[in-house]
Amino acid sequence: MSKIGMEDIKNLELFKNLDGNIQKELCEKALRIKLEKGKHLFREREKVNTIYIVLKGKVSLYRISEDAQKRIIFILGENSIINEVILDDVAASINCEGFEEAIIMGIKKEDFLNAMSRDFNFTKKVINSMSKKIRRCYRQIKNTVAIKVDKRVAAKLWKLSKDYGVEREEGTEIALNITVTYLADMFGSPRETISRALRTLENEGLIQIKNRKFIIKNRDALAKYFKGV
Repeated sequence: MSKIGMEDIKNLELFKNLDGNIQKELCEKALRIKLEKGKHLFREREKVNTIYIVLKGKVSLYRISEDAQKRIIFILGENSIINEVILDDVAASINCEGFEEAIIMGIKKEDFLNAMSRDFNFTKKVINSMSKKIRRCYRQIKNTVAIKVDKRVAAKLWKLSKDYGVEREEGTEIALNITVTYLADMFGSPRETISRALRTLENEGLIQIKNRKFIIKNRDALAKYFKGV
């Protein structure tokens, strides 16, 4: 771990327009943490007293089901608050690990709350971050209820292409190193089930898997597929 610089604070959307004195105080108290791929930042049921924010790279948040199946809930990238939920003084309810090598900013909860109490616009940004996660959870719940696996996979790939898509000649490439196994973890499903769903989408001409990357041939067509239009 090492100290955070003012440039790190000023470059984060979360802290833009924050009072300069508060920025300086946070800079003096925040720490920079290097998180390796696959390593844990914290685990479920741990008492966590630090708010973490992604400066660089990506992390994944996941839970383990009763049958020991890993279920990926979120992949979070730069400028994302990882665990604002701990502001309620309850132990962590999720696991956080490096999806890829990442640089994380850590700020003690009491210092973070102090900044929130002094700047309402900053507080609104934190609330918006929590609201975004809640809406994503609602969508995930919707996609687990009586919907065929191929349509659930199509919906997930569409969302990933929206968040992490890069336009290529063949279509929209998802710029994440996601294996079929990792995709299965996102659904808490066996790898074989997700492989069959992917083959269905490939046979429909909706996606292509090339050099271990998922390419969406046509995002509108994929949306129509999972919406049943």
